Amino acid sequence: MKFTVDEFRAWPHKCVTLLGMSGVGKTWLSDLLRRSDWFHYSGDYRIGTRYLDEPILDLVKAHAMRDPFLRDLLRSDWIFIRNNIKVMDLGPVLSFVGKLGNPESGGLPLPEFSRRQALYREAEIAAMGDVPDFIRKAKEIYGYANLVNDVGGSLCELEEPRVISLLAQHSLILYIRVPEADEIKLIKRAQADPKPLYYRPEFLTTAVADYLAARGLEYVAEIEPDDFTRWVFPRLFHSRVPRYEAIARPHGYTVSSQEVALIRDERDFLELLETAIARAGTRPEGAP
Repeated sequence: MKFTVDEFRAWPHKCVTLLGMSGVGKTWLSDLLRRSDWFHYSGDYRIGTRYLDEPILDLVKAHAMRDPFLRDLLRSDWIFIRNNIKVMDLGPVLSFVGKLGNPESGGLPLPEFSRRQALYREAEIAAMGDVPDFIRKAKEIYGYANLVNDVGGSLCELEEPRVISLLAQHSLILYIRVPEADEIKLIKRAQADPKPLYYRPEFLTTAVADYLAARGLEYVAEIEPDDFTRWVFPRLFHSRVPRYEAIARPHGYTVSSQEVALIRDERDFLELLETAIARAGTRPEGAP
């Protein structure tokens, strides 16, 4: 949605989609707003509890079945396994996505890694498709006036225009841009604690080939998972920036991660949104 400042102020039930790289403060900001009558819709939480719940549990059970003691308990229905994902702790989703590389170092073979990547993509598309219904639920069932849509950093990688159109129709898209001065900090933070990531298939194919050549390796099974994740992150970061901008330019507004870091309460957040709207100018004629 596009607004003038006055239109935004008059919007009775606000819905904001936070767009940007992992680590720019989307979840931190969503948690802050949750304390001020905003429903926190976490895309990855929805993915883990609804669309990848069974694959996650299947993975855990497959590992448990390798242990004779646990296998007997499971087959006798004496124990059960459940997914205990939390909004602020998405560990089960990250564990399922996994990392590419040597299985002896916790990595996944390329076919299995690609299969999980495809499942994650479909799950993220489905989770974003649920946003309009959760806007309704937040108001009618839970009594929240507003909703913040905390999307994964990979939203720009989905290459599914209908998802962006849906979010633009039902929410104000706010892109949190990382200023050049802070890029190195974010990259170093991600490299210090490498986490599983989603990659577009074309990006992954090229990145794997380049990594193998750079490290003098022949096979994916020789890749050290954490080393690949650290190596690929800067490339992934810079490939995503123009994709975020291509979404924000026609459909939303842009603020910097430095501006977001100054937010202390809902009032600060709303003032920053108004600033972003004013910077972008008034709504173009004929825009929705």
